[in-house]
Parts: sequence; structure tokens; C-alpha cells
Amino acid sequence: MLFTSYNFIAFLLILFIVYYSIPKKYQWVLLLAANFVFYSFSGWDNVVFITVTIISTYISSTKISNLYSGQASFLKENKGMLSREERKAYKDSIKRKQKLLLIICLLFNLGILAVLKYTNFVIYNINNVMGMFTNVELPFLNLLLPMGISFYTFQSMGYIMDVYRGKYPAEKNIGKFALFVSFFPQLIQGPISRFDDLSKTLFKEHDLDFKNISFGIQRILWGFFKKLVIADRILTAVNTITGDPDNYQGIFVFIGMIFYAIQLYADFTGGIDITIGIAQVLGIKVQENFIRPYFSKSIKEYWRRWHISMGTWFRDYVFYSVSVSQFMMNISKKSRRKLGEKIGKRVPVYLSTITVWFATGIWHGSSWNFIVWGLLNGLIIIVSQECEPFYAWFHKKFNIGHTFLFRLFQVARTFLLMCSLRILDCYRNVGISFRMFCSMFTNWNFSQVFSGKMLEIGLKKSDYYVLLAGVIILIWVSLIQRKGSVREKLSLKSEFVHYAVYIILIVAIITFGAYGIGYDSNQFIYNQF
Repeated sequence: MLFTSYNFIAFLLILFIVYYSIPKKYQWVLLLAANFVFYSFSGWDNVVFITVTIISTYISSTKISNLYSGQASFLKENKGMLSREERKAYKDSIKRKQKLLLIICLLFNLGILAVLKYTNFVIYNINNVMGMFTNVELPFLNLLLPMGISFYTFQSMGYIMDVYRGKYPAEKNIGKFALFVSFFPQLIQGPISRFDDLSKTLFKEHDLDFKNISFGIQRILWGFFKKLVIADRILTAVNTITGDPDNYQGIFVFIGMIFYAIQLYADFTGGIDITIGIAQVLGIKVQENFIRPYFSKSIKEYWRRWHISMGTWFRDYVFYSVSVSQFMMNISKKSRRKLGEKIGKRVPVYLSTITVWFATGIWHGSSWNFIVWGLLNGLIIIVSQECEPFYAWFHKKFNIGHTFLFRLFQVARTFLLMCSLRILDCYRNVGISFRMFCSMFTNWNFSQVFSGKMLEIGLKKSDYYVLLAGVIILIWVSLIQRKGSVREKLSLKSEFVHYAVYIILIVAIITFGAYGIGYDSNQFIYNQF
């Protein structure tokens, strides 16, 4: 069920009405039922997979939490009766049991994700290697990839790792835990929520709050505007350019990567806006996943602003775990001994960084273009860190870092760098991606922009006017957000302004969006994960 479909809008209306009509103590139960109704539209097989993840994670996390409780009780009852060595041996034995439960749960659930998402990719690569020696090929498997499996798996695995680390006890109510894992607005494209954050409002009883409902609907409409008016319109041009690399090179590759940056941002943030808006209407707070990423002055800053929940997940559960592992500690000792303290101490950090970005790339898709994209991101971040002394010297000598023009240069540089890396996403083929990137410097053909060819990529003049207006509005809203919430500012205006915003957004969506003449609503980009 698409977020932008009539069925989904009807589903939301019914849910909102029933949610605030029933006794408040049953609101979370209604949401749990709504989650599985929503998910069943993608196929009952998918319901089985998410249910398996819920049950296996609940059992494992409960056992881990119970071991913590049992340990505390045992040590309290035997206080003063055990030697220091006996206490340590007991704690170590409990930790081993907990670690075994954690590993089993991680291997089981991440194994399901890996088999369903990456089996054919592995077969493809095996066939390529075997093709050099024999004509025998392994057949590809017709495996189901459940909707949002990467999101709910990572959310569940983050939860059990937090329980293992003692951050909070496991949720005892399996129904509430199931609600946390399956909360339907997040299933399409995140964010990847943390239990201690989402549970603060997810399980609470909520009164009818006009401000929450008003703000939530505004956020939903804003998401629809981004998705239907901007992203789905510009998608036609992106597909035309990237789908015919032989005819669209040079300047059109540059135009395509800029258009794709606009499309991806409008599509992804539009979906997140809808998610946060739905949750707010229900009285539930979902974390922000974007903070004006295209205003970033470095790639490191960019990844602190873009898909924040994914970045922090990999940082907290992969980078920290890898960097402090015994294997990495051994590498650190050897590298310091052989390469010296200055260089040796960097080796484990950079190996951990590359590991994280390899994982980030493969998470985005089971193909080499995503792996190369991830590794290039990691490499650029490492190079930037190594260049920090030079940057410090440059700013000290020339003292221009505080100027508006230099900050603008940094923003433009970061934006173009990220666009260039995303060419790998646009063409989904490593060889073609690098060939198209090089064509921007060897086959520019700028005159083609004014030869009428821009009207041959699926957009009319009227479409360009709408896109230009939409992008200007996006930038304008982002600039206002730097000084506070736009919705809060609108709420302080007159009622006329307040309701005019609703009317303008609704008219724009109906007139220029995917529900207008000649357009079709497309699936959200991140729904493929």
C-alpha cells in the first residue's frame, strides 16, 4: 500500500477516527492491529518474516535481561560470601550466556536478511568467476524480499544490542515490543528508531490534541508536495538520461546527477515527513532523519545530517563494536610496533571506518555499484581527516573560513562531491558510472542544453517552471528552518495564514502532483530496502 495511494489515505482517515474514539488504554492495541493490516497488503508471506523477527528477538532479549536480573539477585543474596575471584567468575559466566544469546539472535535475523537480499548477488559473482573456466552456471533463486526488511531488522538488532549492553531492560509485553518493531509509518523507509526513544510516546495514552493533529497534517501535506510535485515529476528526466547513456553524455550526465540529487532528497525526505506527520497526529514522536544535509560544508558533516538514524546505527553498533574488538586491538598493537605510534594508531580507526562504509554500501543494495559507492565515501572521509592539519594551516594563514563566499564554496563543493558519488546509484553499473563521470570532462557539449534536447527527456516547459518553483520553495523553507520550526512560526500567524497553507499545499498536490493529469505515483526510492 503506497503512502501516496487512495487506499492509504482512506486507511489513515479510518485509523485516526477510531484511534481517538476508543478508550485510550486500547490505542496501542489498535496501532498494533493497524500495523499488521498495513503490512498484509504487501503479502502475507511478509507478515511471517516480520513475525519471526519479532518472536526471536523478544525471546532472546528477554532471556538476556533475565540473566541480568538473576545476576543482581544472586550477588545481593550472597553479598560478603563470595571472594572477588568467585564474583568475577560468576559474572563472566553470565556474560558468556548473554553473548551466546545475542550472537544466535544476530546470526539468525541478519542471516535471514542476508539470504533473501544477497543470495542472487553471490550467485552472480560465482557465475562470473566460473565463467572463466566453464560454461556451467548456477541458477538464480526467486526469493521474496519483504517490504522494509532492512529497516525492521536493524531496528530489532539495535534493540537487542542495547539490552545486551544493559542500556535498558527488555520489554516484557510482547505485544508492545511487536508494536515497536512493526510501527507501520516507519516500515517504508525508516527512520530506524531506538526503543528508549520511541517507546516514550508509542505506548502512552493520547488525548485529542488539535495542535498535534494540525502540525501532523501540515507535515504530511508537505511530504506529499515534495514527493508528488517534485520527486515524481523530475524522475522522468532522470530515468531518460540514465537509461540511455550512449545518447546522453557530458552535460546531460551533470544535469542528470543534479536532477537525481533533487529527486532523491524530495523523495526520501518527503517520505520521512509523511512518517513523522502520521506519528504526530497519533501523538507519537519520531526522531528527525534529516537536518538540511545539502547545506553541509564537508562530507563528514553531510553524513551527520543525512539519514541520521542509519548513520548513528552503523556508528553505535558497527564502528564502535569493530574498533574495540580483540581482533582490532591486536592489529593496533602490531601496527604501532611496526609503523610507529603516529601512523599505527590510525590503522584500526581507518579499518573500522572502511568496514562501516562497506556495510553501509551493501545495506543500500546487493550490487557492486553500492559497495564501491560506500567504499568511496569511507575513503574520502579518511583522506579528509588526514588533510585536517593542512586545512588548519590554510585557515590560519588566509583567514577566510569565516567569510560567506568561502562557506558557500564549501557547501557547493560538498554537494557536487556527493552528486558525483551518486552517479554510481544513478547508473547501477560501476563501469558505466565511471565512463559517464569521465564524459563530463571529455564530452561536455554545453550547446545541447539550448538546442531543444532538454525538452526530449520527458519534461515540458511547464514542468521546468513547476520544478523551479518547487526547488525555490524547498530552499526557502530550509533557510527558515535554520531559525526554528516553520510550523511553529505559522501557528503564530493569523488563522487565515494558517489555513491558507493547507489550501495551497492541497491545491498544489492535486494540480501539479502525481494525481494530476499525465502523472503516476511512483514507489518511494528507499522502499526497495
